Amino acid sequence: MKPSADQTEILKLAGDTLDDVGNYALLELLPVGVYVCDRDGLIIRYNRAAAELWGRSPRIGDPADRFCGSWRLRYLNGTYVPHIECPMAVALATGEGVRDGEIMVERPDGSRVVALVSIEVLKNADGEVTGAINVFRDNTEQYNLRIALGERKREFESILQALPAAIYATDAEGRITFYNEAAAELWGVRPELGKSEFCGSWKLYWPDGTFLPHDECPMAMALKEKRPISGMEAAAERPDGERIPFLAFPTPLFDTAGELTGAVNMLMDIRGRKIADETAQRLAAIVESSDDAILSKDLNGIITSWNNGAERLYGYKAHEVIGQPVTILMPEDRQDEEPQILARIRRGERIDHYETIRQHKNGTLIHISLTVSPLRDGQGRIVGASKIARDITERRQAEEQQRLLLREMNHRVKNLFTLSSSLVTLCARSAASTEELVSGVRERFAALAQAHTLTLPPTWNVASDEGQTTTLHTLIRSILLPFEKKAGDGEPRAVITGPDLPLGGSAVTNFALLLHEFATNAAKYGALSVPDGHVHIACSEDGDQFALTWRESGGPPIEREPADEGFGTLLTRATVKGSLGGRITRDWASEGLVIVLSVARDQAMAR
Repeated sequence: MKPSADQTEILKLAGDTLDDVGNYALLELLPVGVYVCDRDGLIIRYNRAAAELWGRSPRIGDPADRFCGSWRLRYLNGTYVPHIECPMAVALATGEGVRDGEIMVERPDGSRVVALVSIEVLKNADGEVTGAINVFRDNTEQYNLRIALGERKREFESILQALPAAIYATDAEGRITFYNEAAAELWGVRPELGKSEFCGSWKLYWPDGTFLPHDECPMAMALKEKRPISGMEAAAERPDGERIPFLAFPTPLFDTAGELTGAVNMLMDIRGRKIADETAQRLAAIVESSDDAILSKDLNGIITSWNNGAERLYGYKAHEVIGQPVTILMPEDRQDEEPQILARIRRGERIDHYETIRQHKNGTLIHISLTVSPLRDGQGRIVGASKIARDITERRQAEEQQRLLLREMNHRVKNLFTLSSSLVTLCARSAASTEELVSGVRERFAALAQAHTLTLPPTWNVASDEGQTTTLHTLIRSILLPFEKKAGDGEPRAVITGPDLPLGGSAVTNFALLLHEFATNAAKYGALSVPDGHVHIACSEDGDQFALTWRESGGPPIEREPADEGFGTLLTRATVKGSLGGRITRDWASEGLVIVLSVARDQAMAR
């Protein structure tokens, strides 16, 4: 179809527009689609690139192909667009061109191309619209990339919304462009996108409570200095007045040209950590101030912590034992305990009030009550053990002393009953009448009670307001008072010779205990168990030593030394060596027992 005169004029204008420097034939060489419409929208010229984009070659001037040579047009969302409403039709109708508009071209084979359209309206000298030229190109790849980026952005934003950490972004000027729910929850407010700046919180404060202006916050600092900031602490105040401590991690964003485009910030709520830190500090203070020894070790038995109580109990400084095996605290005969303890800890068991023995730095053995508990990491795995050791040495000593006291009381009661029986027997042998027997027994029991009082510690002797003091001879006479009757040969049953010795403090009790033991045994088995028996107590001095010799005669003959040591013998030895710091020997002669007791004079006289 040959163009009309008006169309020829339009083509001339289009040619001038398309090629101000060359021939109109260059239109065919362009890599973009180009077509020209008259003022009625009839296509009067198009190039090969346009036909390829349309997927068809429309006829020039055909009214069936007004405004565009495409098979169909659609909006980017897929909605059908009639040609009469396409960008070319709108441009001719309004006289306004189009710059980089997008529309979807559907080809006859059903394939679709997103075209980037630029339309320039052609006008005559009077300003009347005479036609228009459309330059368009395939923008499908860029469109698909933009869609993919948009999907990735939406996916990324969904991920950010799901994160428990508070995250928000700003533009280069600090205006907030995005924030997730965690950020809104931390702030207690929802900032206005595009207006709120640097941080969405109501107010900000430094950790020391000083007010922090928003334009000086970590995000503002990162944008101003164009550098990331890691872990700066601040506190956000909510409208209700609650302050939330957080760590900020703002990071600037740059485009491919290196220009600042904005920043993203993550706020880490550290309320839990603050509480944990405060709790840990309180626990550490409790551990350090505890009188109990508290230490921890790993699963190999290596000491990892050590408190002041442990230093006091074991004598080691922390730097001396941390990194060392815990077996340095164990005596040689207790080394096998540690593998058993570690095995139980690995099984998750707790060991409660395990009484054992440990060793001080100076070698002293310590009785302790031990509690061992597994230590777990954040994932619940057992990584070591904590030990709490309590010194029970004094308690064990008190228990042992109590047991000794109970055995001593039992022994004394038995001896008193035996002695009482012996006294009755002795009185019965010499009594001429019942009255004489009763009188003799009463007198001897009264003497026995007086002597027994002397064996009690000063705190038990309620009749005395001061510490017990007496002399050795006085004490001996009091102890032997129940046997003061003369023997059958007319001689005294007990004779005391040699120098006397003042006794003070606990020495009174200790000597009374020893002499009572000697007299009781003599009354039960020795010289005082028969009417004609005698006891000679000889005292002597040699420098700073004082000796007492107890010699029995006239009693039942001794056939042999006792095979076993009774409790009384053990108690006597413990009293002499432990309390008096002396020594004692026994000679089981056939004619009678001889006991030699030697003590330091100063020890016996001490108050």
